[in-house]
Amino acid sequence: MENEETMEEKKKLKVSAIRNGTVIDRIPANELFHVIEILGLTNGDFQMTFGTNLESKVLGKKAIIKISDKFFEEDDVNRIALVAPDAKLNIIRDYAVVEKRQVSIPSEIHGLARCLNPRCVTNHEPVETRFTTRMSPNGLYLRCHYCEKETSGKNLQIISKNKS
Repeated sequence: MENEETMEEKKKLKVSAIRNGTVIDRIPANELFHVIEILGLTNGDFQMTFGTNLESKVLGKKAIIKISDKFFEEDDVNRIALVAPDAKLNIIRDYAVVEKRQVSIPSEIHGLARCLNPRCVTNHEPVETRFTTRMSPNGLYLRCHYCEKETSGKNLQIISKNKS
């Protein structure tokens, strides 16, 4: 007769390890497809595995993305932080985690989000957006450098990455 632990192990979903790439962990479950979109992951030819509504002690429910042969630049990491501030990146090389990185919201972002003020110069001229960020008990806020309009993280429009 099999013991309980063995039965539990059999019930777990097995996902193959990746040789090289990135695992994005601790994405809020409701933000999974938003993260895929803003990173331009649907445009690439790399292998991607994701799961959502997984149990998390930190978030309650979380999502995770494993991307083979994909490593992210700083702008992409900042995009992730704006949507999933608790996310962790695990960098994989030769099947081993070589780096674990907690994302953090930078104090200033450039060209990653749109200003919601329809009169802002960034919506009418070829000017890169620029915001300062701040955290409050109500969440993330961005202040436009040009028009000083403040936008909450809930209303944030992130500029998706067009290339993979």
